[in-house]
Amino acid sequence: MATRRCLAALPLHLRSILLSSRPHKTPIPPFPSYFSLSSPTPTRSSTSLFSPLRHFSSSLPPTDGSDGEEDDEDGEENGGWDEHDNMGSRRIVQSGKSEEEKRKEAEEIGYKVVGPLDPSSENPFKLYEPAFAVVQIGSHQFKVSNGDSIFTEKLKYCDVNDKLILKKVLMLGTKSETIIGRPVLVDASVHAVVEEHALDAKVIIFKKKRRKNYRRTKGHRQELTKLRITDIQGIAKSEALAAAA
Repeated sequence: MATRRCLAALPLHLRSILLSSRPHKTPIPPFPSYFSLSSPTPTRSSTSLFSPLRHFSSSLPPTDGSDGEEDDEDGEENGGWDEHDNMGSRRIVQSGKSEEEKRKEAEEIGYKVVGPLDPSSENPFKLYEPAFAVVQIGSHQFKVSNGDSIFTEKLKYCDVNDKLILKKVLMLGTKSETIIGRPVLVDASVHAVVEEHALDAKVIIFKKKRRKNYRRTKGHRQELTKLRITDIQGIAKSEALAAAA
């Protein structure tokens, strides 16, 4: 309110100064419209007097007097592509991992994906053979035989019905001989087929701090992969024992 009163008194003060400095017979011209307080918004005359010209950085006026036609012609010659504005579009962002990186990571875990199984043309499942193998998948070791099924932590880079070769074989054995690796057997391998990806039973994690009103309950279901062992290679198997079994 005080500011508005000061603005209202300003024309009267200027009028008194002009009256004191000029003769009384000289007519005093009316004040411009931009000193009027009747309209809250400034008029066109006040805008033209007090608002300077503004230029944005994206459209600066040419300093040499040209209309920017040369720049437009250069842009048309380049096919409408600006090297500075579209620098980010030339960057290729690779999301995920390449096939080579996936293969190396799978070998570190202990398996290799051969390809999908075709049930119509091949039958990888064989009769039981009296031989066993100790294989390592990730950080777990399993004693397996032909036809067994095991649950491992989820193998990321394989799908259902994929054929796998387990390369980290620690030990092979039959009724007549046993071969122990140091730490693995280079020429031995175990073949398997992925049957399903499943979730383990829920495990409840409960935390409590007495006299602190602190209780936390969480549940966790571990992702698993079910493998069916189809063949064990790297050790001689007796055909007579296999037929008797």
